[in-house]
Amino acid sequence: MGRRSAAPRKGDLREQALLDAAEALLEHTGLEELTVEAIAKGAGISRGSLYFYFGNKHEVLAALVERTLRTIRAEADSTAQDATSPPGEVMERAVKGVERVWREHGTVMRAAVDYSALHPVIGTAWNDTVEAFARTMTQVLTRAGIPDERGPEGAAALANALCWLTERTFYRAACSPGRDYPAATATTVAIWRRVMGS
Repeated sequence: MGRRSAAPRKGDLREQALLDAAEALLEHTGLEELTVEAIAKGAGISRGSLYFYFGNKHEVLAALVERTLRTIRAEADSTAQDATSPPGEVMERAVKGVERVWREHGTVMRAAVDYSALHPVIGTAWNDTVEAFARTMTQVLTRAGIPDERGPEGAAALANALCWLTERTFYRAACSPGRDYPAATATTVAIWRRVMGS
């Protein structure tokens, strides 16, 4: 029996091309002005072919958000599984990973925040990612000695609040003229450390 090629299928490559085109267009165009025609043209396919992969531009953005934020989840998961490093170091690596994604894909991240309340598909993709990150960081807080209990002072509640604070801090940095991500990271890490008592 022959081995299947590990190369991506043609359809996968087209879908990625559509997402790449949408991300490039978002650098200069807001979501409301972004068109299906422009996305398809940027990917080198017809408008009709785009509908084979996505129902509309909001589904394109949701998939783009999901692709971008998958990096955050993967990094958070890998750092949370580090049982040998101190929890403070694990948290700092996770926050720096978040900074890296904002630095590399800030346009997508800003669009996700801006449109999450308006478009349910985008909102679901964004909320699921922040909640997945919060679940992972709950484990880090528990390792740091925060009680794993229900209520406002339990690890889950604190991780959830801190993850949304992290999201908003980086969003504000991304919207500012200087895009001072290192300052956002330093402040966010300081807040996490205070909560963790480290």
